[in-house]
Amino acid sequence: MPTALAAVGGLVAGSFLNVVIARLPDGRSLIRPSSHCPNCGTPVRPYDNVPVVSWLLLRGRCRSCGESISARYPLVEGLTAVLCALVVVAKGTHWDAWLGIAMVLTLVPVTFIDLDRQIIPNRILLPGAAAALAILAVGQPHRLPEHLIAAGAAGGFLLLAVMAYPRGMGMGDVKLAAVLGLFLGRSVAPAMLAALLSGSLLGAAIIAQKGAREGRKTKVPFGPFLALGALVGLFAGPAIVDWYRHAFL
Repeated sequence: MPTALAAVGGLVAGSFLNVVIARLPDGRSLIRPSSHCPNCGTPVRPYDNVPVVSWLLLRGRCRSCGESISARYPLVEGLTAVLCALVVVAKGTHWDAWLGIAMVLTLVPVTFIDLDRQIIPNRILLPGAAAALAILAVGQPHRLPEHLIAAGAAGGFLLLAVMAYPRGMGMGDVKLAAVLGLFLGRSVAPAMLAALLSGSLLGAAIIAQKGAREGRKTKVPFGPFLALGALVGLFAGPAIVDWYRHAFL
């Protein structure tokens, strides 16, 4: 039952995150106007606004004008639902699950906005950081020092990278890394490693395809790699950290 509730809640949250992704970067209201067709502007009827299901029933088209509606809408809704459900499967109903769900709801809009605009808005990172601190303070106050140290370490590590190679990433990535430290604690270490490895692999593939000179000019947002790494840290981080401690310390 908790898993099903998390999935349904993720669908509903994903529908709102679509609004965040579309409007927040432009500074538009997240409340008004209500959901409407991006082509003809007709307000979406309540029965056409059921996450994923309505898009499938309408075959990805507006009921009023027939214009196609991006598959990103059900993708964001479905992805959010699946990730929220997986968090509950992995973490149960403990405080770690609340941390994980809050992190998912932060990462989904950050990822798609960074892919579209190459920016990571503070208006998402700040509420995410506040949510992480609030959940820790209420449910696991003894872990606050660890998570604060992890935030400083992760953000500081990427800050050094930005200072050394400013064209590689931006301050949004630095702030996102710090927020991930608040959510993940010591598991942010394998998260950062996974992000750097996946980003490097894509960079190597681009250079192999375009050549070194053109490949280095290709802009690739790093936020999605940090999000991918964060999921590794969330689901496998504790096991990786324990393995490392027993094997090398």
